[in-house]
Amino acid sequence: MKRILINLLITLIALVANAEKDVTQFLGIPVDGTKSEMIQKLKAKGFKTSSTDPEFLEGEFNGTPVKITVVTNGNKVWRIAVFDEIKLNEQLIKNRFNNLCYQFLNNGKYSTIPELCKLIPEDEDVKYETIVHNKEYQALFFQKSANYDDELRSFYLTKYSPEELNNPTKEIEDYLPIMELYYIRDNCLHKNVWIKIIELNGKYNIAIFYDNEKNKANGEDL
Repeated sequence: MKRILINLLITLIALVANAEKDVTQFLGIPVDGTKSEMIQKLKAKGFKTSSTDPEFLEGEFNGTPVKITVVTNGNKVWRIAVFDEIKLNEQLIKNRFNNLCYQFLNNGKYSTIPELCKLIPEDEDVKYETIVHNKEYQALFFQKSANYDDELRSFYLTKYSPEELNNPTKEIEDYLPIMELYYIRDNCLHKNVWIKIIELNGKYNIAIFYDNEKNKANGEDL
């Protein structure tokens, strides 16, 4: 009995440790800890303090020159904000936004919900939609855990048997994506990564935000 309790305690400790590590990552760095620690880790990745604004780091990310800022809550990092240095015209920003969406959609480390990732139609007037309809162009993704596939299958097994999952009926096949959405809702929403088009003086660029929602302010100081 004592051995069983010890093994159970070890398992619980491991689960808690894994839960604490399960936060959004940027370039393999957990979006967590203090601002100074994060800045040192980013500099170790090759980023340097901006020559024009010491609050930013600058370097290259995903093949694009960028500026990065570290956002904190109570000195705990909760966001890494990445801004394209190069400003683009309307057509090029549509291409850039859609291409980024494709990259995220084809990256096995991310999941999303169709309503949260909509491409910009080729004939859409971004300037008109932004000014007249106050439309914002954003796409939201969620980082998967390292064991996402196994965890998702375990979630499926709460409803279906292994035999049913190995040889699913049409009804089961149709329902599994719905179950995955429930799983994402309950397990991935704190690991947000989202992209947004920003306009300034008729030019556009992209911002990418890597958010650790666990460290975000939730009214504690009110």
